[in-house]
Amino acid sequence: MSLHDLFITPFADFGFMRRALVASLALGLGAGPVGVLLQLRRMSLVGDAMSHAILPGAAIGFLLAGGMSMTAMGLGGIIAGLGVALLSGLVSRLTRLSEDASFASFYLTSLALGVLIVSAHGSNIDLLHVLFGTILAIDTPTLCLMGGVTTVTLCILSVVWRPLVMECVDPGFMRLVGGRGGACHMLFLFLVVLNLVSGFEALGTLMAVGMMMLPAASARLWTRRLWVMMTLAAAIAALSGLGGLLLSFHCRMASGPTIILTCSLFYIFSLVLAPMGLARRLFAPRMKRA
Repeated sequence: MSLHDLFITPFADFGFMRRALVASLALGLGAGPVGVLLQLRRMSLVGDAMSHAILPGAAIGFLLAGGMSMTAMGLGGIIAGLGVALLSGLVSRLTRLSEDASFASFYLTSLALGVLIVSAHGSNIDLLHVLFGTILAIDTPTLCLMGGVTTVTLCILSVVWRPLVMECVDPGFMRLVGGRGGACHMLFLFLVVLNLVSGFEALGTLMAVGMMMLPAASARLWTRRLWVMMTLAAAIAALSGLGGLLLSFHCRMASGPTIILTCSLFYIFSLVLAPMGLARRLFAPRMKRA
């Protein structure tokens, strides 16, 4: 098999592969930088909780639209995700529970409620699509929506870059100088929910956060410069989408899980060989002693 058959033919011959590739690139460009900020805030598991929190809203949108409508499910997911974020923040401020404990409680409730709604009013196929996504069935309106989410994400990050980064690194300093840390925090949660909803149709609620966190974790092992880290995270996410689609096409595997496993391979590679990975930490002291 030639290189043309391996890398070009799947996208040249099949429209669904081209749409899936564009969807993967859009997801990577938006979710990668947001994932880096999530890690800087030590909120990686909160991102996973938010990906499940959007499920009941998406399920209600599924019911109201009478099927898999990305517009209705996306709007419902945004409302549900922001609702869980607000409730978790409120509970953590009014009780002794920490914010991560509040998120965990609400996301488990949301996940169970969403699965119950979809399973009660839809088929098993609908439930599988909601949980695991259908990236090969992406249509043109959904692509436009995903592209719009990526554009909005990058524009907001460019406009509020300095206060957002400062609030991630040192929220206490933001409060000390009178900065609007609370507003930045809510804006950031909005970006997280928006990108999770964007990845919902392609990768489902169970794996949408993978495109956000795994490339960010890989990029953080290669550099300490924030803008380089974000660029590298977006590039790794895009390459994982390309590699995962090609691997799933030639090996006849499910596309969504294959894309996330490709992200995992990049992470393992970085974990071992990156400048801040295991190899340097294990062998550098021995080389210095020698």
